[in-house]
Amino acid sequence: MTGFNRLKENFHTEGKLTKLSVNINKIATLRNARGGNVPDVQKVAVDCEHFGAQGITVHPRPDERHIRYSDVELLKPLVSTEFNIEGYPSPSFIELVARIKPHQVTLVPDPPEAITSSAGWDTIEHHDFLVDVIKTFQSHGIRTSIFVGTEAGFIEGAAKVGCNRVELYTEPYATSYPVDRASAIKPFVDAAVRARDLGLELNAGHDLSLENLRYMKEQIPWLKEVSIGHALIADALYYGLQNTIQMYLRQLRD
Repeated sequence: MTGFNRLKENFHTEGKLTKLSVNINKIATLRNARGGNVPDVQKVAVDCEHFGAQGITVHPRPDERHIRYSDVELLKPLVSTEFNIEGYPSPSFIELVARIKPHQVTLVPDPPEAITSSAGWDTIEHHDFLVDVIKTFQSHGIRTSIFVGTEAGFIEGAAKVGCNRVELYTEPYATSYPVDRASAIKPFVDAAVRARDLGLELNAGHDLSLENLRYMKEQIPWLKEVSIGHALIADALYYGLQNTIQMYLRQLRD
């Protein structure tokens, strides 16, 4: 193979790679339940990368019931792959992200009391707000992604607010997958195609697991990144963290 052809082949392969970003919120939840520093959130993040994860995701909330703002500060110099901070863009969150300057910020429409993310943005109603927030982050050189459902109008609205990526909210897919996986994936494929046509890169997350991840990757092979926390950490209780990360990576291989 010539050098030029090898370069083309490498580009083709890289374009198909879907990165696994491990959300370590649940590690912090376990630590906070007892106090002290067991398990060590920073060590787990470094271990996840050592075991093959291509990114670390955290979601600090105002009550700091899992990841604390101080955790984000400590993680910044430790994460050597890709650091993704997700959350609702409150003034304190915006200040934190602008100061830390992660590789990516993912904006979610969670109210402060939410247990977990449960919907994507209405990018039409919140257009002006999102435009301002995204401009702020992009002025700091931070890639912006916004959490959205599969509604075509909201995908189109995401393109209009100027974000770099959208992250598809995949809980409806995960819920319907055991019943009819073809029907479950269809709106997500349609949304993914629309996002691609609009020039948006694509992430996905929420309730993805060893059961349903491979099929999503097969149907949407241009996924850039999946963010997985709850299922992966739960699986690690049975299989061990290193083995679990490798199991998830195998689901993402072509």
